[in-house]
Amino acid sequence: QVQLVESGGGLAQPGGSLRLSCAASGNFFSINVMGWYRQTPGKQRDLVAAITRSGSTNYADSVKGRFTISRDNVKTTVYLQMNSLKPEDTAVYYCNAESWYGDFWGKGTLVTVSS
Repeated sequence: QVQLVESGGGLAQPGGSLRLSCAASGNFFSINVMGWYRQTPGKQRDLVAAITRSGSTNYADSVKGRFTISRDNVKTTVYLQMNSLKPEDTAVYYCNAESWYGDFWGKGTLVTVSS
């Protein structure tokens, strides 16, 4: 089993920055890929960024050049640095872990981008 706890959400102004953190506990060694997804009311949950155990990354086109995902295997934490935020980045952000035991999700953290 893997447990995920997100933090770092909140209110930011357009053009501002936030950093999300996702702390993993449990069978961290079993995790192959960790990622961030986001969801707005009435829409599906979409991938924002993902990072493999070896450090390979993948980003949604809408966040390329603005968001950076990173992974600290010692602290068993994954981060999402979000710069140049836009109002359309407003969503609940969820941490995901793909492990040998299946997919695991955090409870989500709300990011609101507004002036």
